[in-house]
Amino acid sequence: MDELSRNPSPGGDIETIVVVGLGYVGLPVATVLSSCRKRVVGVDTNPAAVSAINAGRVHIVEPDLDMLVRASVSTGTLRATDRVEEGDAFIVAVPTPFDSDKRPDLSHVHAAADSIAPVLRRGNLVVLESTAPVGATERLSRWLAEHRPDLVFPHQVTGDEVADIHIAHCPERVLPGKVLRELVETDRVIGGITPACAEAAKRLYGTFVKGEIFLTSAPVAELTKLAENAFRDVNIAFANEMALICETLGLNVWEVIRLANRHPRVNILHPGPGVGGHCIAIDPWFIVDSAPQAARLIRTARQINDERPTLIVERVKAIADRFKHPRIAALGLSYKADIDDVRESPAVAIVQALADAVDGTIDVVEPHLSALPRALAERERLSLVPLATALSHADIVILLVDHKAFKGLSRTMLREKIVIDTRGVWDQG
Repeated sequence: MDELSRNPSPGGDIETIVVVGLGYVGLPVATVLSSCRKRVVGVDTNPAAVSAINAGRVHIVEPDLDMLVRASVSTGTLRATDRVEEGDAFIVAVPTPFDSDKRPDLSHVHAAADSIAPVLRRGNLVVLESTAPVGATERLSRWLAEHRPDLVFPHQVTGDEVADIHIAHCPERVLPGKVLRELVETDRVIGGITPACAEAAKRLYGTFVKGEIFLTSAPVAELTKLAENAFRDVNIAFANEMALICETLGLNVWEVIRLANRHPRVNILHPGPGVGGHCIAIDPWFIVDSAPQAARLIRTARQINDERPTLIVERVKAIADRFKHPRIAALGLSYKADIDDVRESPAVAIVQALADAVDGTIDVVEPHLSALPRALAERERLSLVPLATALSHADIVILLVDHKAFKGLSRTMLREKIVIDTRGVWDQG
């Protein structure tokens, strides 16, 4: 199919949309749709999230989202609940993690299918927005069909036959901190199990997407999103390997990268303590699982980035061992700057490993959290404290996340401290 379509006409008879999953993607999508005067029912298994949204509040940090949620709830276009209801379209925005063997875990998508199937009506649209491995959209169709033998699903049709239910994949392409803007402005790829499925999804997303919309098949859309994040992961791995090379040779990696980037066709990224989040740290493994013999570079890049937290821990421990009872200030826990998202965060993994490896105290500073994540909350000798408190007691300061609050830190506050800057905020050559 691979055809380019400009902004499609508004969503026709799609008036009530059910969004399953109200997290970092689902809630913004639900809010943007409700702002377009669609009736949106958000579904989530977290009672606290449902209660907060219905009270006009948000349970995640995203600029301007609280204001839009409050407006949508007050006008009655957005409502949250813990069970799926009937609608014209269903958007699945649930987690798609991997298991202990780095293989895709689609249990949340399967559970969403189980909850949607009983309320499906002929003519409904189901869109998988969650990033997923190749073949996941068709699996969603098959799971729905198992519950509803009275309906014809797109994987069951051939030739000119028309399915009763349209199913498509429209993977998100948003950056935390800019989600609301990028949902509207960024180009979208929509893959349908059939061309009619893609067209049906286009009518829905055309109500708010101002970027161009590209139509293709579901497997192409699935691999396109995975390829985007794998590309970024490979480039980050190159930067992290350069950091390891510079550490081995006793050189300043920030100076090397800064000077190399003066070349007009070179743009090396900055190294860091690892890769986190629910995209770059996970999606490349979906490609490896789909084509294990072919995805050699992607696998190696993932391994390089996965090893980075361990190397940071070893470096800190070697310094901490010089002290009888070292006090470490760990600055930042989220997986990227100025957000509260700690999913797959290398900073959390580093602090957790240091708590096990170092006979000392760790003061954690994370301005975007009011409590430690579950992985750290019950550990002894580990506390969430204000920045000034952590620095006043620290022997070792390790910068893990380049939050704005840390970038402007006075150098006098770091005087007489051993500083490990994994983000190059203070250590630029």
